[in-house]
Amino acid sequence: MYTVKKTKDETNSIPLQGLGAYRFIVSGGGTGGHIFPAISIANELKRRFADAEILFVGALGRMEMERVPAAGYNIEGLPVSGFDRKNMLRNVKVLRNLAISILKARKIIRTFKPDIAIGVGGYASGPLLKAASGFGVPTLLQEQNSYAGVTNKLLAQKASKICVAYDGMEKFFPKDKIVKTGNPVRQDLFQVAPKAAEAYQFFGFTPNKKTLLIVGGSLGARTINQSIIGQLEALSKANIQVIWQTGKFYIEDARKAAENYASKSFLVTDFVSRMDYAYSIADLVISRAGASSISELCLLAKPTILVPSPNVAEDHQTQNALALVRQDAAIMVKDTEAKEKLINTSLKLIQNDTELKKLAENILKLADHDSAKRIVDEVEKIITN
Repeated sequence: MYTVKKTKDETNSIPLQGLGAYRFIVSGGGTGGHIFPAISIANELKRRFADAEILFVGALGRMEMERVPAAGYNIEGLPVSGFDRKNMLRNVKVLRNLAISILKARKIIRTFKPDIAIGVGGYASGPLLKAASGFGVPTLLQEQNSYAGVTNKLLAQKASKICVAYDGMEKFFPKDKIVKTGNPVRQDLFQVAPKAAEAYQFFGFTPNKKTLLIVGGSLGARTINQSIIGQLEALSKANIQVIWQTGKFYIEDARKAAENYASKSFLVTDFVSRMDYAYSIADLVISRAGASSISELCLLAKPTILVPSPNVAEDHQTQNALALVRQDAAIMVKDTEAKEKLINTSLKLIQNDTELKKLAENILKLADHDSAKRIVDEVEKIITN
């Protein structure tokens, strides 16, 4: 039986499930970069423990509240959000919601009685894993980035294991708790062969031209989109095919700007429903430097230009990108220089077969395979010891 840290209003103990069905909580989200790995881990848990009960805990109003049920899992939402660094008065509400979230997280732990809580990053993982640790429930952290986030650093001391994707993470976490597993990715991306005929047909493209794939993450990327808008004429004259995923916030401006350059070779869309097809035919990818995106690009061996977002904690996307740049595995264009350099750099690179081949070979060397299985291996060790 787990030892319970009792407070004035919490006196229940949380029993281990023993020989019965295991119960797992997976917490985190906020962006696709957190949600896709979380779902991959849950899928592997379900595959390995067929009778397992799996509950997600996310942040109310964030995309996990839609994406997780669509993947077939139950989810509870906490009214938690990040601190507003620009308007400090708004943090009164943030702090109030944090207190509510901590209380609700404790109730979830008492009611669901998990055997382990797994945190994948995102606002909800802090209150949930802190509550789990307070009840003596073992926790496992999955740190996706090369520069650890504040929440995971705070949770690390009580975590049983910390699964990471980069070397050198002992500067953030206790060395004896670290296991390098890599980041889980969407498995459907690997079901389509490179340069698949059906992928070209899906987009109405031809294999006789190079294809540039531009993505800014699940919500889009302002600077990348502005860089494209400023160089639409150059792109239209480059004799290449373009898939430009703008994100939902930027689609109207993008479509209006691209009206005069519309062609069968230039696709403007807010969302790519078949990313497996898009990756299949992409000769070069322009992307933000989120950990999940980088993991996919490594496994798919895609030549890539990374434009790290400056609007993330501890500027971790720049650190993610530099980890590849130092291995000659990607090109980095700073966000502040993107409008001036991004498209010119892309158009030169996409016609340089020697450089594309080198980048593809080097990025593949950094790929971590079977990450979800390796993470669940660690989960299994914890719950069966």
